[in-house]
Amino acid sequence: MSEFTSPPESPTPAEVRQAWPETVAALPVGTHVTGRVVGRQRFGVFIRIEGHANAVGLAEVGGNMPHHMELPLVGAEVGGMVVDHADHNHQIKIKLDEWTARPAGGQASV
Repeated sequence: MSEFTSPPESPTPAEVRQAWPETVAALPVGTHVTGRVVGRQRFGVFIRIEGHANAVGLAEVGGNMPHHMELPLVGAEVGGMVVDHADHNHQIKIKLDEWTARPAGGQASV
């Protein structure tokens, strides 16, 4: 699985790097964000974060995604919580709401 669509208004790597200090300040760990999936890879999905044109979000499979869940499709609107900032590649790490809202049985938690 490797899908990537880059909307025409996507920031360049230089724009992402230049905006990084502002992005980290605006999106501290614990902040809830929403956005659109713009890419899928085996390791997770890339997200354009709403209201932050030069921010790149990544929801990784790793320890955040339950084994019974699937990655959202390109174009899907998603929400989640900022769990980390990856300074080395200027990515906002996100844990998607759907990964915490439903236990293995598929029922929403109360």
